[in-house]
Parts: sequence; structure tokens; C-alpha cells
Amino acid sequence: MKRLSLTFLLIAAFSMLHAQNYELSSPDGKLVVKVSSSDDLKWSLTHSGEVLMSDSPIAMHLADGTVFGGGGKVVRTLRRSVDEVHATPFYKKSQVEDRFNELTVVYRKFSVVFRAYDEGVAYRFVSRLKKPFKVVKETAGFSFPSDWNMWSAYVTQHTETLESQLWNSFENQYAYGPLSQWNKERLAFLPLMVDVPGGKKICITETDLMNYPGMFLYNGDGDTVLESRHAAYPEKEVPAGNNMIQRSVVERRDYIAECQGGESFPWRIVAVSENDAQMADNDLVWLMATPADNNVDWSWVKPGKVAWDWWNNWNIYGVDFEAGINNDTYKYYIDFASENGIEYVIFDDGWSVGGDLMKVVPEIDFKELVSYADERNVGLILWAGYWPFHSRMEEVCRHYSELGFKGFKIDFMDRDDQPMVAFHREAAEIAAKYHMLVDFHGSYKPSGLLRTYPNVVNVEGVYGLENMKWADVETDQVTYEVEIPFIRMLAGPMDYTQGAMRNASHGNYRPVYSEAMSQGTRCRQLAMYVVYEAPVGMLCDSPSNYMKEQECTGFISSVPTVWDETRALDGRVGDYVVIARRSGEDWYVGGMTDWDARTVEVDLGFLPEGEWSVELFRDGKNAHRAACDYKKESFGLSSDRKLKVSLAPGGGFAAKITKR
Repeated sequence: MKRLSLTFLLIAAFSMLHAQNYELSSPDGKLVVKVSSSDDLKWSLTHSGEVLMSDSPIAMHLADGTVFGGGGKVVRTLRRSVDEVHATPFYKKSQVEDRFNELTVVYRKFSVVFRAYDEGVAYRFVSRLKKPFKVVKETAGFSFPSDWNMWSAYVTQHTETLESQLWNSFENQYAYGPLSQWNKERLAFLPLMVDVPGGKKICITETDLMNYPGMFLYNGDGDTVLESRHAAYPEKEVPAGNNMIQRSVVERRDYIAECQGGESFPWRIVAVSENDAQMADNDLVWLMATPADNNVDWSWVKPGKVAWDWWNNWNIYGVDFEAGINNDTYKYYIDFASENGIEYVIFDDGWSVGGDLMKVVPEIDFKELVSYADERNVGLILWAGYWPFHSRMEEVCRHYSELGFKGFKIDFMDRDDQPMVAFHREAAEIAAKYHMLVDFHGSYKPSGLLRTYPNVVNVEGVYGLENMKWADVETDQVTYEVEIPFIRMLAGPMDYTQGAMRNASHGNYRPVYSEAMSQGTRCRQLAMYVVYEAPVGMLCDSPSNYMKEQECTGFISSVPTVWDETRALDGRVGDYVVIARRSGEDWYVGGMTDWDARTVEVDLGFLPEGEWSVELFRDGKNAHRAACDYKKESFGLSSDRKLKVSLAPGGGFAAKITKR
């Protein structure tokens, strides 16, 4: 729905000057983009007069020698301002304000579109060519005026060469340090955050990634300029991974993308915040993605939670059958989900024969289990390896849709070259055709596809809780968990797979593959269901453990997975975070800290007038020793609308606030 009509201002500019300069401001006037077009195309960015990025070159180099951005006469410029509000069916808020100023610089063979929002800026190239073409290289520079610190997710897999790093799972922790001290042996994937002295933050990512390789960043010069890197188009792939469910690229072509004449390329986003909390509630990735087709009925997409088998290793107990990948075990999971209002159960790796998705192990009878689940109002989701799914995509979706399954968790893509990005789009489209949900595990960060295809209900691209099954004891997951709300989550929802009922205080964590634990307190795990975004969110632990902890399980199952309103209340990257979300009239508040104990005072002044009741889960007095220690309290909200909570080291809190 529009709040104001669109204002279009068309300006024809046929300048004969060699250098042509343009300026674009955000609606609030704080962000100013300056564009310079001469022998090359550069742009810079200021915020309230402070230089955030100095002249940064952008260009696209085509196989025939054409360079988008390599000089040339500006044909005209177009300007417009937009102020709209969009309804969002499955997001962290029910409607999103879309308010920006836009400048399009038109050349004979291409255009460059710049947008300025109050919370960041972006640009994209648009081809004006009539015929297909190939992109050999893209130049996307990010030049910073000083040697500021950054949070970078360096690739840590297949690190023999920079090119070999293009095959990775996109789930690494962050390194913090100066731009000039970039690890020259590593690429880094997006999002990447830069720490501006004085409190401002800059976060670089991309959206509307539909038919183009994803962007990595690199700095090989020891300066303060980050440069883009893209995977070249695969020439030869070979089977790889367990059961050969992956494809490893062993040869690449001399270009990065094959494009159609009028191609629109991904938006390169530079998000800007004046304080850290603002970065934990940024909508730019969603806003600039291609909207879903309005002619398609998406009402069949049902968000919710899913009971997961793999993390807890099918470890149920107190039963009279042997737990494992069999009908009795999955009936137990289904019963647990039904009794706790959990919408889905997932069958992870192990249900198919040798990875063949059309062959089911004899211990499982899918028709019986689907019928059993339907009677109990529980949907079933299947795990699938990338290549077995890709090679028979339509057949697999049609077959399991007809059988009654609700979706797929697709795993081990581990690449973002152009064909792999195209696979994500195609998988979403074909799955939607058969009313199937998609959770892209083993994938790169979300880049807008969740808006285009609302059946894409989650994306991994995060160093999630599953790593605690095998991570070294020195791994600091707790600090990472209070970095990602400001960095990774800016890109979109995360398949983090929280919900551990075995919790370890500082120094007590050990990797135990079959009976895994989390770092930090029990209340931290509860808080994640509020802090972390996931339209379909996992419960990672065993139903047997949850049933022993019914008070916590009841809270987890009550937390919505899509929201009417989100407010990032407080936080500092790597220190702590507090986020509030509303569903209907009910509010949920979650907070997490690093390994430092701290007391947070949460200002709930945004609540409407009236009497409110609080159900609070907070760290117990001994949570610093026994991380499972917690206390549940119920009370009325004080008249000053303040909530003061003490957090243990690695702790958290979760609250449900309802009208009396």
C-alpha cells in the first residue's frame, strides 16, 4: 500500500564535459552518495559529513572488450523518490517501509542505478544490450578513508589457493582486525562489517542474486580497499562428498557469468548504522529483492517449528524399541511434535538408500508415517543432498508432494558460482509448483530469494549449533552468537538449529558427537528463538530431553516464527544483544551476552498504555557453574516500563509480555 504517490523527476543531461558528477542523498539527508563519471566510474559515501567511503571504482568487463563503467558519455540521468509500505507474508514484521531516493545514470550500453535509504545505500548495473553476453570480471571496490577494524568471515576450507576456497560451506566465525592486516591467503564471504570509530558501523552484502555468482571480498595490497572476487563459470565438475552428493569444480572457464541482453545485476549494499542495534533491524536485503509473483497463491506456505533428528543422533530413551532410522522412532518424534504444537518433523540424512532420493531404506514406511503425522496435524520434511535433488528435481518434488510431504531441506551445495545460484532459484520455483517448502542448508548467505519465493523458509550460511558436535574446546561460540545478529542476520533468516537442553558453562564444553551440548546457559538457548530469525526454526535436541524439560519446551513451542513487528532495543557487536518482537498483541523479548556477566535494563516504553504481565526465563544464581540453571518468574510490568535482568557469563533471558 502506498503512503505517498511515487514522484518521478526525469532530468535529461547531455553534458559535453569530460567529467560528470552527480549527488544523491538519503531521505533524511544524512547519507550522501557522490558519483563521478569520467574515464571510469567511481562513487563515494558520507554520513552527516563524515567520509565513510572514498572514491571506489565499479565496473563490469565483458568478453567482447566492452566495459560497463569504463568511461563513455552519459546519455541522461533519471531521478525518483519512493515512499511506500509493503505487506510481508513471512518476515520479521508484517509490513516494511520502502523509502528511498534513486539516481539512474544512463549510458548507451548500460545503466547504473544508485539508491539511498536512511539505513544504507546500494547500486546495481543494468545492461542495455540486445544480445546475450559474457562477463569476464566485475570490479566492485570499497575504499575506506582510514585503517578501520572489520569483522570478516574468512574461508577456512580448501585453502590451498584462493580459487580452491570458492568451494566452502559459508559457515565460519569472524576475525576482527584492521583492514590493512587482511589475511592475504584468504577470501572472505559476505556480509562483512567495518567498525567506524565513534560507533557507526558499515555492513557490505548483496541482494537480488538471481542469475550471477555471489561476491567474495579480498585485500591483497595491505591497504584499506576491499575488492570483489567472483567464482568463474564451471567447465568441469566431478562427484564429491559422502555418497557423491556434491559436485566439485575441477576446471573453470575464463568468464564468471553468461547473461541475457537486458540483464539486471545484483544490488551491492552498503548498510550504515549510527549505533549497533540499528544494524540488527535492517530491511535492505528484503526491500531490494524481486517481489514474489502476485498472481501466485502463497497461502499454503506455513511457517513454524520443526523437531530435528540428526543433531541429537536419534537419541531417545525410556522406550521399548531400539531408536534409530525406523518407523517407531519417527512416530515418537511425531507424537512429541503433536503434543507440543510443533508443526513439523524432519527426516535428516539416512532415510534414502545411498543418497538415491527415490529409494527409501526398508526400516521406514513413508505412507504409514505420513498418515500417522496427518492424523496428528504434523507435517513431514525430507533432507536431500544437493546433487541427488538437482539431478531429478521435478520427479522428486512431484513424488514426495503426492506422498504428502511438506518440503525439503537441501544440503551441501557449498558453492555460489552462477550455475549454483541458478540452482537455488530453480529449486525454489519447482518446489513451489508442488507446494513444497525449501530450507537451503549448506548454502551461501540469503540474498533476497526469500522474498521472491516465500516457500524458501530458511538458509544456513552460518556457523551454527551443529558445529558443537565436533568443535574444539577452544572454540568461542558464545562471542560469535552475539556477533551474528548484527552481521550475518542482516542478510536474512538463519538455519542456526538452536534449542540445546545440554548446556555448558565456561570451560565445561566438550565436543560429544552423539550427545551434543551448547556453550552458554539454558536461557541463552531460549533467547535464540526470539533473537534469531527463522520462519521455520529447528528444535535440535532429543524429544526425550525436551519432555524432561517441559517448562522450557513449552516456552519454545509458544514463540512465533514470523512477526508483526521487530525492535532491536540494545546491543554491541560481540558483547550483547536485546531484541523485541510482536505477534498480535503479545511481545517477546530475548537477550544474550558474551562470556561477561552483565545486567541489562530493557526499556519497554514502546508498549501501549495498559497493564501487562511478564513471563520471564532468566539465568539461575548458579548458571555460571551449571549452565542449565534457570528461574522462571511471572509478574506485572512496573509503571516505568523497565525490565532489569542479570545475565550469567554466556547467559541470556527470554520474556513473553501479554496484556492483562
